[in-house]
Amino acid sequence: MSNFNFKLFYLPVPVRIAAVLAAVVGVGLLFTLEAPPVDVVQRGFRGLGLFQNYHPATFAKTVAENQPIAAIGSPLMVGGPAGKVYKNVQVLKDVPVAEFTRLMASITTWVAPEQGCTYCHVDTSNLASDDLYTKRVSRRMIQMVLDINTNYKTHVAASGPTGATGVTCYTCHRGNPVPKNIWFTEPKGPAHALGNTSGRNLPSRAAGLTSLETDPFTPYFLGADDIRITPSTALPEGTSTASFKATYWTYGVMMYMSEALGVNCTYCHNTRQFSDWSQSSPQRATAWYGIRMVRHLNNDYLVPLQSTFPPNRLGPTGDSPKIACATCHNGVYKPLFGANMVQTYPELTK
Repeated sequence: MSNFNFKLFYLPVPVRIAAVLAAVVGVGLLFTLEAPPVDVVQRGFRGLGLFQNYHPATFAKTVAENQPIAAIGSPLMVGGPAGKVYKNVQVLKDVPVAEFTRLMASITTWVAPEQGCTYCHVDTSNLASDDLYTKRVSRRMIQMVLDINTNYKTHVAASGPTGATGVTCYTCHRGNPVPKNIWFTEPKGPAHALGNTSGRNLPSRAAGLTSLETDPFTPYFLGADDIRITPSTALPEGTSTASFKATYWTYGVMMYMSEALGVNCTYCHNTRQFSDWSQSSPQRATAWYGIRMVRHLNNDYLVPLQSTFPPNRLGPTGDSPKIACATCHNGVYKPLFGANMVQTYPELTK
Protein backbone atom coordinates (compact mmCIF):
# COMPACT_ATOMS: atom_id res chain seq x y z
CA MET A 1 0.00 0.00 0.00
CA SER A 2 2.85 2.40 0.83
CA ASN A 3 4.52 1.61 -2.52
CA PHE A 4 1.21 2.39 -4.31
CA ASN A 5 0.91 5.72 -2.50
CA PHE A 6 4.52 6.58 -3.39
CA LYS A 7 3.92 5.91 -7.10
CA LEU A 8 0.61 7.78 -7.05
CA PHE A 9 2.35 10.85 -5.65
CA TYR A 10 4.52 11.18 -8.79
CA LEU A 11 1.63 10.89 -11.24
CA PRO A 12 0.35 14.07 -12.96
CA VAL A 13 -2.23 16.00 -10.93
CA PRO A 14 -5.20 15.22 -13.26
CA VAL A 15 -4.36 11.53 -13.11
CA ARG A 16 -4.12 11.61 -9.33
CA ILE A 17 -7.48 13.36 -9.09
CA ALA A 18 -9.05 10.81 -11.44
CA ALA A 19 -7.59 7.93 -9.42
CA VAL A 20 -8.94 9.34 -6.16
CA LEU A 21 -12.37 9.93 -7.69
CA ALA A 22 -12.40 6.39 -9.11
CA ALA A 23 -11.57 5.01 -5.67
CA VAL A 24 -14.31 7.07 -4.01
CA VAL A 25 -16.89 6.04 -6.61
CA GLY A 26 -15.83 2.41 -6.29
CA VAL A 27 -16.28 2.44 -2.53
CA GLY A 28 -19.62 4.21 -2.95
CA LEU A 29 -20.86 1.59 -5.39
CA LEU A 30 -19.64 -1.16 -3.09
CA PHE A 31 -21.86 0.07 -0.26
CA THR A 32 -24.78 1.27 -2.41
CA LEU A 33 -25.66 -1.39 -4.96
CA GLU A 34 -27.32 -4.63 -3.97
CA ALA A 35 -25.93 -7.79 -5.51
CA PRO A 36 -28.35 -10.09 -7.36
CA PRO A 37 -30.40 -12.22 -7.31
CA VAL A 38 -33.63 -10.40 -6.50
CA ASP A 39 -37.14 -11.70 -5.91
CA VAL A 40 -39.70 -10.52 -8.47
CA VAL A 41 -43.42 -10.39 -7.69
CA GLN A 42 -45.62 -10.04 -10.77
CA ARG A 43 -48.67 -7.88 -10.00
CA GLY A 44 -50.18 -7.24 -13.42
CA PHE A 45 -49.95 -7.89 -17.15
CA ARG A 46 -46.51 -8.85 -18.42
CA GLY A 47 -44.61 -6.34 -20.50
CA LEU A 48 -45.93 -3.32 -18.58
CA GLY A 49 -43.42 -3.34 -15.74
CA LEU A 50 -46.16 -4.29 -13.27
CA PHE A 51 -43.90 -6.10 -10.83
CA GLN A 52 -42.10 -5.45 -7.57
CA ASN A 53 -38.44 -6.21 -6.93
CA TYR A 54 -37.20 -7.27 -3.50
CA HIS A 55 -33.66 -8.05 -2.47
CA PRO A 56 -33.80 -11.08 -0.14
CA ALA A 57 -31.27 -9.79 2.40
CA THR A 58 -32.81 -6.31 2.56
CA PHE A 59 -36.32 -7.70 2.73
CA ALA A 60 -35.37 -10.08 5.55
CA LYS A 61 -34.20 -7.10 7.59
CA THR A 62 -37.43 -5.25 6.81
CA VAL A 63 -39.48 -8.23 7.94
CA ALA A 64 -37.59 -8.38 11.24
CA GLU A 65 -38.28 -4.67 11.84
CA ASN A 66 -42.02 -5.00 11.21
CA GLN A 67 -43.22 -7.74 13.51
CA PRO A 68 -46.38 -7.13 15.58
CA ILE A 69 -46.05 -7.16 19.33
CA ALA A 70 -47.86 -9.79 21.36
CA ALA A 71 -51.06 -8.64 23.03
CA ILE A 72 -51.31 -8.63 26.81
CA GLY A 73 -53.77 -11.33 27.84
CA SER A 74 -57.21 -11.47 26.26
CA PRO A 75 -60.07 -8.95 26.24
CA LEU A 76 -61.68 -8.76 29.67
CA MET A 77 -65.00 -6.98 29.35
CA VAL A 78 -65.71 -7.07 33.09
CA GLY A 79 -66.06 -4.50 35.84
CA GLY A 80 -67.78 -1.15 35.90
CA PRO A 81 -67.11 1.66 33.44
CA ALA A 82 -63.59 3.05 33.77
CA GLY A 83 -64.98 6.59 33.97
CA LYS A 84 -66.73 5.73 37.25
CA VAL A 85 -63.82 3.81 38.76
CA TYR A 86 -60.95 6.15 37.90
CA LYS A 87 -60.85 9.93 38.19
CA ASN A 88 -60.42 12.29 35.23
CA VAL A 89 -61.02 9.68 32.53
CA GLN A 90 -62.05 11.73 29.48
CA VAL A 91 -61.69 9.10 26.75
CA LEU A 92 -62.94 5.49 26.79
CA LYS A 93 -65.05 6.24 29.88
CA ASP A 94 -67.50 3.42 29.13
CA VAL A 95 -64.86 0.70 28.66
CA PRO A 96 -65.00 -1.93 31.45
CA VAL A 97 -62.33 -1.18 34.02
CA ALA A 98 -60.47 -4.48 33.54
CA GLU A 99 -60.11 -3.87 29.80
CA PHE A 100 -59.23 -0.21 30.37
CA THR A 101 -56.42 -1.20 32.75
CA ARG A 102 -55.12 -3.77 30.25
CA LEU A 103 -55.10 -1.11 27.54
CA MET A 104 -53.13 1.30 29.73
CA ALA A 105 -50.56 -1.43 30.38
CA SER A 106 -50.40 -2.14 26.64
CA ILE A 107 -49.89 1.54 25.80
CA THR A 108 -46.96 1.61 28.21
CA THR A 109 -45.42 -1.33 26.33
CA TRP A 110 -46.14 0.25 22.95
CA VAL A 111 -44.88 3.75 23.73
CA ALA A 112 -42.65 3.86 26.81
CA PRO A 113 -41.46 0.39 27.86
CA GLU A 114 -38.33 1.78 29.52
CA GLN A 115 -39.95 4.78 31.22
CA GLY A 116 -43.04 2.94 32.44
CA CYS A 117 -46.26 4.49 33.75
CA THR A 118 -44.50 7.62 34.98
CA TYR A 119 -43.83 8.68 31.40
CA CYS A 120 -47.39 10.04 31.39
CA HIS A 121 -48.33 10.04 35.07
CA VAL A 122 -46.73 12.13 37.84
CA ASP A 123 -46.68 8.99 40.01
CA THR A 124 -48.82 5.92 40.41
CA SER A 125 -50.58 7.40 43.44
CA ASN A 126 -51.92 10.32 41.41
CA LEU A 127 -53.04 8.91 38.07
CA ALA A 128 -55.67 11.63 37.63
CA SER A 129 -53.16 14.49 37.35
CA ASP A 130 -52.73 16.20 33.96
CA ASP A 131 -49.52 17.97 35.00
CA LEU A 132 -47.31 16.10 32.49
CA TYR A 133 -47.69 17.18 28.87
CA THR A 134 -47.21 13.58 27.79
CA LYS A 135 -50.51 12.60 29.37
CA ARG A 136 -52.37 15.40 27.62
CA VAL A 137 -50.78 14.43 24.29
CA SER A 138 -51.52 10.73 24.85
CA ARG A 139 -55.19 11.46 25.47
CA ARG A 140 -55.37 13.28 22.15
CA MET A 141 -53.51 10.45 20.41
CA ILE A 142 -56.01 7.88 21.70
CA GLN A 143 -58.76 10.02 20.20
CA MET A 144 -56.80 10.06 16.95
CA VAL A 145 -56.54 6.25 16.91
CA LEU A 146 -60.30 6.00 17.46
CA ASP A 147 -60.84 8.41 14.57
CA ILE A 148 -58.59 6.38 12.24
CA ASN A 149 -60.13 3.01 13.04
CA THR A 150 -63.68 4.36 12.82
CA ASN A 151 -63.68 6.90 9.99
CA TYR A 152 -60.83 5.81 7.69
CA LYS A 153 -61.66 2.18 7.02
CA THR A 154 -61.14 2.94 3.34
CA HIS A 155 -57.44 3.08 4.18
CA VAL A 156 -56.72 1.07 7.33
CA ALA A 157 -59.34 -1.64 6.98
CA ALA A 158 -58.05 -3.12 3.74
CA SER A 159 -58.09 -6.89 4.06
CA GLY A 160 -54.98 -8.38 5.64
CA PRO A 161 -53.98 -11.96 6.50
CA THR A 162 -56.26 -11.85 9.54
CA GLY A 163 -58.98 -9.62 8.17
CA ALA A 164 -59.35 -5.87 8.75
CA THR A 165 -56.21 -4.35 10.23
CA GLY A 166 -56.64 -0.97 11.90
CA VAL A 167 -54.01 0.73 14.04
CA THR A 168 -52.88 1.00 17.64
CA CYS A 169 -50.24 3.21 19.25
CA TYR A 170 -47.67 0.53 18.41
CA THR A 171 -48.26 0.96 14.67
CA CYS A 172 -46.32 4.23 14.78
CA HIS A 173 -44.36 4.16 18.05
CA ARG A 174 -42.81 0.67 17.94
CA GLY A 175 -41.68 0.97 21.56
CA ASN A 176 -40.39 4.55 21.21
CA PRO A 177 -41.85 7.59 23.01
CA VAL A 178 -41.41 9.53 19.76
CA PRO A 179 -42.17 7.70 16.50
CA LYS A 180 -39.13 7.32 14.27
CA ASN A 181 -40.61 8.60 11.03
CA ILE A 182 -42.07 12.01 11.80
CA TRP A 183 -41.39 15.30 10.02
CA PHE A 184 -41.16 19.02 10.67
CA THR A 185 -41.48 22.00 8.37
CA GLU A 186 -38.14 22.60 6.66
CA PRO A 187 -36.58 26.01 7.38
CA LYS A 188 -35.74 28.07 4.32
CA GLY A 189 -32.07 27.51 3.55
CA PRO A 190 -29.62 30.37 3.01
CA ALA A 191 -28.66 31.54 -0.45
CA HIS A 192 -25.62 29.77 -1.90
CA ALA A 193 -22.77 30.92 -4.10
CA LEU A 194 -24.75 29.84 -7.13
CA GLY A 195 -27.83 31.74 -6.01
CA ASN A 196 -31.14 30.82 -4.42
CA THR A 197 -31.75 27.06 -4.47
CA SER A 198 -35.55 27.63 -4.56
CA GLY A 199 -36.07 24.84 -2.06
CA ARG A 200 -34.33 22.19 -4.15
CA ASN A 201 -30.97 21.28 -5.72
CA LEU A 202 -29.89 19.87 -2.37
CA PRO A 203 -29.98 16.13 -1.62
CA SER A 204 -33.25 15.60 0.23
CA ARG A 205 -33.80 12.42 2.23
CA ALA A 206 -37.52 13.25 2.22
CA ALA A 207 -37.45 13.00 -1.59
CA GLY A 208 -35.38 9.84 -1.90
CA LEU A 209 -31.99 11.63 -1.69
CA THR A 210 -32.72 13.47 -4.92
CA SER A 211 -32.37 17.19 -5.60
CA LEU A 212 -36.10 17.68 -5.96
CA GLU A 213 -38.05 19.84 -3.50
CA THR A 214 -36.54 19.39 -0.02
CA ASP A 215 -40.03 19.62 1.52
CA PRO A 216 -42.55 17.59 -0.49
CA PHE A 217 -44.69 17.11 2.63
CA THR A 218 -46.22 20.52 3.31
CA PRO A 219 -48.24 20.86 0.06
CA TYR A 220 -49.78 17.38 0.28
CA PHE A 221 -49.65 16.12 3.89
CA LEU A 222 -50.52 19.46 5.48
CA GLY A 223 -52.01 21.49 2.65
CA ALA A 224 -54.69 20.37 0.22
CA ASP A 225 -52.80 20.65 -3.08
CA ASP A 226 -53.57 18.11 -5.79
CA ILE A 227 -50.73 15.77 -6.69
CA ARG A 228 -50.54 16.50 -10.40
CA ILE A 229 -47.90 17.10 -13.07
CA THR A 230 -50.14 17.51 -16.12
CA PRO A 231 -53.12 19.84 -16.52
CA SER A 232 -56.60 18.43 -16.88
CA THR A 233 -57.41 20.78 -19.74
CA ALA A 234 -55.73 21.51 -23.09
CA LEU A 235 -54.49 24.89 -21.84
CA PRO A 236 -53.69 25.87 -18.24
CA GLU A 237 -56.62 27.71 -16.71
CA GLY A 238 -58.01 28.78 -13.38
CA THR A 239 -56.05 27.48 -10.38
CA SER A 240 -54.30 24.64 -12.19
CA THR A 241 -51.58 23.05 -10.06
CA ALA A 242 -49.71 21.81 -13.14
CA SER A 243 -46.53 23.87 -12.84
CA PHE A 244 -42.82 23.20 -12.72
CA LYS A 245 -42.81 23.53 -8.94
CA ALA A 246 -45.80 21.22 -8.60
CA THR A 247 -43.96 18.71 -10.78
CA TYR A 248 -40.93 18.83 -8.48
CA TRP A 249 -43.18 18.39 -5.46
CA THR A 250 -45.06 15.54 -7.10
CA TYR A 251 -41.99 13.54 -8.04
CA GLY A 252 -40.51 14.22 -4.62
CA VAL A 253 -43.56 13.00 -2.69
CA MET A 254 -43.97 9.98 -5.00
CA MET A 255 -40.37 8.94 -4.37
CA TYR A 256 -40.98 9.37 -0.64
CA MET A 257 -44.12 7.24 -0.76
CA SER A 258 -42.31 4.56 -2.75
CA GLU A 259 -39.58 4.32 -0.10
CA ALA A 260 -42.06 4.59 2.77
CA LEU A 261 -43.99 1.55 1.51
CA GLY A 262 -41.01 -0.38 0.14
CA VAL A 263 -42.51 -0.55 -3.36
CA ASN A 264 -41.95 0.99 -6.78
CA CYS A 265 -44.30 3.15 -8.87
CA THR A 266 -46.16 0.23 -10.40
CA TYR A 267 -47.58 -0.77 -7.03
CA CYS A 268 -50.25 1.86 -7.72
CA HIS A 269 -49.73 2.98 -11.34
CA ASN A 270 -49.76 1.38 -14.77
CA THR A 271 -46.77 2.48 -16.84
CA ARG A 272 -48.97 2.74 -19.94
CA GLN A 273 -50.62 5.83 -18.47
CA PHE A 274 -49.66 6.88 -14.97
CA SER A 275 -52.54 9.34 -14.64
CA ASP A 276 -55.32 6.98 -15.80
CA TRP A 277 -57.27 5.68 -12.82
CA SER A 278 -59.00 3.00 -14.88
CA GLN A 279 -55.62 1.34 -15.56
CA SER A 280 -54.33 1.73 -12.01
CA SER A 281 -54.34 -0.90 -9.29
CA PRO A 282 -56.80 -0.79 -6.34
CA GLN A 283 -53.89 0.29 -4.13
CA ARG A 284 -53.94 3.70 -5.79
CA ALA A 285 -57.41 4.38 -4.36
CA THR A 286 -56.23 3.17 -0.95
CA ALA A 287 -53.31 5.61 -1.16
CA TRP A 288 -55.67 8.43 -2.20
CA TYR A 289 -57.69 7.95 0.98
CA GLY A 290 -54.49 7.64 3.00
CA ILE A 291 -53.20 11.03 1.84
CA ARG A 292 -56.44 12.66 2.93
CA MET A 293 -56.33 10.83 6.23
CA VAL A 294 -52.81 12.12 6.90
CA ARG A 295 -53.89 15.69 6.12
CA HIS A 296 -56.76 15.41 8.55
CA LEU A 297 -54.66 13.92 11.33
CA ASN A 298 -51.93 16.54 10.97
CA ASN A 299 -54.32 19.50 10.90
CA ASP A 300 -56.83 18.33 13.49
CA TYR A 301 -54.63 16.51 15.99
CA LEU A 302 -50.91 17.24 15.69
CA VAL A 303 -50.67 20.88 14.62
CA PRO A 304 -53.01 22.06 17.43
CA LEU A 305 -50.70 20.39 19.99
CA GLN A 306 -47.97 22.95 19.30
CA SER A 307 -48.69 24.85 22.51
CA THR A 308 -48.79 21.59 24.51
CA PHE A 309 -45.37 20.30 23.45
CA PRO A 310 -42.29 21.72 25.20
CA PRO A 311 -39.74 23.55 23.00
CA ASN A 312 -37.45 20.52 22.75
CA ARG A 313 -40.23 18.54 21.05
CA LEU A 314 -40.84 21.16 18.37
CA GLY A 315 -39.13 21.48 14.99
CA PRO A 316 -36.50 24.04 13.90
CA THR A 317 -39.26 26.48 12.91
CA GLY A 318 -41.23 25.87 16.12
CA ASP A 319 -43.88 23.59 14.61
CA SER A 320 -45.38 20.38 15.98
CA PRO A 321 -44.15 16.97 14.86
CA LYS A 322 -46.28 15.62 12.03
CA ILE A 323 -46.88 12.30 10.36
CA ALA A 324 -46.61 10.95 6.82
CA CYS A 325 -46.77 7.52 5.17
CA ALA A 326 -43.55 6.13 6.68
CA THR A 327 -44.74 6.90 10.22
CA CYS A 328 -47.05 3.89 10.07
CA HIS A 329 -45.69 1.87 7.16
CA ASN A 330 -42.01 1.85 8.15
CA GLY A 331 -40.87 0.61 4.75
CA VAL A 332 -43.53 -2.04 4.05
CA TYR A 333 -46.64 -1.95 1.84
CA LYS A 334 -48.91 -2.61 4.83
CA PRO A 335 -47.97 -1.61 8.39
CA LEU A 336 -46.69 -4.69 10.19
CA PHE A 337 -47.55 -6.63 7.00
CA GLY A 338 -51.28 -6.30 7.61
CA ALA A 339 -51.33 -7.73 11.13
CA ASN A 340 -54.73 -7.24 12.77
CA MET A 341 -54.11 -4.53 15.34
CA VAL A 342 -57.64 -4.02 16.64
CA GLN A 343 -58.90 -7.57 16.93
CA THR A 344 -57.72 -7.87 20.53
CA TYR A 345 -58.32 -4.18 21.33
CA PRO A 346 -61.93 -3.61 20.20
CA GLU A 347 -62.18 -0.55 22.46
CA LEU A 348 -59.94 1.30 20.00
CA THR A 349 -62.69 1.42 17.41
CA LYS A 350 -66.11 2.97 17.89
